[in-house]
Amino acid sequence: MGDFTFYPGNPGVDYNKTDFKFILSVLLLWGLGIFTLLVCTLDYAQRMFGNKYYFAVRQIVWSVFGFIALIVFASIPLKTIKRILPIIVIGSLFLCLLTLFPGIGSERKGAYRWISIGNFATLQPSEFAKVSVILYLSSLFDKYLGGSQEIEEKNFFYPLIGLFAFVLIIFLQKDFSTGVFVFVVGCMMFFVSGAKMRWFGPLILLAIPATILLIAIEPYRIMRVLAFFHPEEFIQTSGFQQWAAQRAIRYGGIWGAGLGTGLERVSGIPEVHADYIFAGWASSMGLVGVTAYLVLLIFFAFRGYGISLRCTNRFACYIAFGCVSSILVQSLINISVACGALPTTGIPLPFFSSGGSSLLSTSCMCGLIINASTCVSDEYSEDWDSDDTLEAVAE
Repeated sequence: MGDFTFYPGNPGVDYNKTDFKFILSVLLLWGLGIFTLLVCTLDYAQRMFGNKYYFAVRQIVWSVFGFIALIVFASIPLKTIKRILPIIVIGSLFLCLLTLFPGIGSERKGAYRWISIGNFATLQPSEFAKVSVILYLSSLFDKYLGGSQEIEEKNFFYPLIGLFAFVLIIFLQKDFSTGVFVFVVGCMMFFVSGAKMRWFGPLILLAIPATILLIAIEPYRIMRVLAFFHPEEFIQTSGFQQWAAQRAIRYGGIWGAGLGTGLERVSGIPEVHADYIFAGWASSMGLVGVTAYLVLLIFFAFRGYGISLRCTNRFACYIAFGCVSSILVQSLINISVACGALPTTGIPLPFFSSGGSSLLSTSCMCGLIINASTCVSDEYSEDWDSDDTLEAVAE
């Protein structure tokens, strides 16, 4: 199998214009997410908090902070981001480590993934680690891998060590699904940066037994895998949420059960506001609503990858690719879990799942993609001569 390299657009071409169609796709996904929380959590919110608008209002409040984050990351020069990148990386790693300390980290279901902020909110550092990994890898790819078709094999290991550091710390929080997700997005970025295909062989040989071991050491992970392969035997235990989500999706049919029905009334999924919010949308709006969402997601990815392909700055090119891939892959994983195509994970649906950390990290990524659409060629890519946007590199 040949190797593959991902190149930005031709230097000198005027691409430094804000992509308003991409911004429109972000705003539509954002608005649709809040609307979905509103129509799908009425019963659950009323029963748990005595306020049927609890999750929608909470998401709107977090959206204010998310919009500010989007503006900041869309406006700050990428040269500045590259300059302060060590602070960003060390800071996110430090926050991830803080979750392991008693009194600081907040424990839920045996996992330490959150930091308590007073009595009103929690912060999930692994969500921000996703952004840091993308920035970190983009910077190193720009420095070590991006400028030539002749890539030294030793330079492959510099970004790899950093990626493993992030994944290891996330695993220590007992956040297996997020750790695997970060590793997958990182591998995608390695692939498009020009890393040789033969370099992935040792990674795969290492990743398979490591994944099996990490699943085996936690009983609840084993139960989730067993529930995935034998759902009929675990309907009342570890497979209940996934079974209930599939039941709700089937209930929606083609046209949906209608707005305001609330998924809780249909299937009784606990915490419908979080990882299984897609099932709520499918139940309420049916196949028509699901199709509309998928079309919007594809449009988002199309505009985002277009920005990456046209970008004349190599650092910005990799940032845009990584951010779009992160949001797209995370969305597809969440949908697959809700539909029963993958075992249960803790991966939220971007823009839709209730949670401030997820919304803030997604907002930061969208801001970076917008930033990349206005970024022009600079000293980091002046020495790069490429006539093609995409180019296959033979062994």
